[in-house]
Amino acid sequence: MWQMTETVDTSAGRVAWGAAGQGPALVLAHGWPWSSYTWHRVIPALARHARVNWYDMPGFGASQKDGPRPASLDTQGEVFAELLLRWGLDQPNVVAHDFGGAATLRAHLLHGCDYGHLILMNVVAMRPWGSAFFDHVGRHVDAFTGLPPHIHAAIVRAYIEGALVRPLPDEERVRLAEPWLSEEGARAFYAQFALADEAFTAEIEPQFGALRCPTSVLWGTDDPWIPLARGQALADRIGTELQPLDGLGHLPQMEVPEPVARALLDILSEME
Repeated sequence: MWQMTETVDTSAGRVAWGAAGQGPALVLAHGWPWSSYTWHRVIPALARHARVNWYDMPGFGASQKDGPRPASLDTQGEVFAELLLRWGLDQPNVVAHDFGGAATLRAHLLHGCDYGHLILMNVVAMRPWGSAFFDHVGRHVDAFTGLPPHIHAAIVRAYIEGALVRPLPDEERVRLAEPWLSEEGARAFYAQFALADEAFTAEIEPQFGALRCPTSVLWGTDDPWIPLARGQALADRIGTELQPLDGLGHLPQMEVPEPVARALLDILSEME
């Protein structure tokens, strides 16, 4: 059901998106170094109960990678607000993963976006964030740009594998890496390391106790990138219960899609 059939022009360039289903509005926000493809295994279940919109962030996936603005988290928050306006969604439910957490929280806290319910799953939201490799590349970006394509491809694939606790099918691993393997994609990949700045979450962390919508925090307990303790700290700051996803890593929605889809639908049904 997942496909990118539409595009929309934003302040950061062309954004690719898709939609399916009928019912209450539900928007899916992906993270780094992913794309909306990370949702493809849960979209069919969600679309039976909601009108689901998904998109690729500027600089990611099928969206424009050389747009007029840097594809940093401040830009991503503004673009998310632009998309909700273009889609005519006043108070959609939102599920955010990884960088999508910071983007949707910034849209809510800094740009006036209201949500019916916000579900944060293994998100980047509180300092410190990023894996050890993410931190290393961020401090030595120039040493990685211009690598031979086969070495770059090996780095991308190894980086993606490092997020997982449970293996994915070969086809899915290929699809996750594919957007970053072209010359343009490689530039965009390393640009994200250079653009990473914890100031973008530091700016909003003091406001986490004043979110204007019901908020849930789900976390893969074995996340190799962002430990469970960070998820617990986020839930405590927000004032909500953390819901652990036992034995899962950083990509719960791909590692065990059926239970994750049920967990998301259970949360959303409680709010109806």
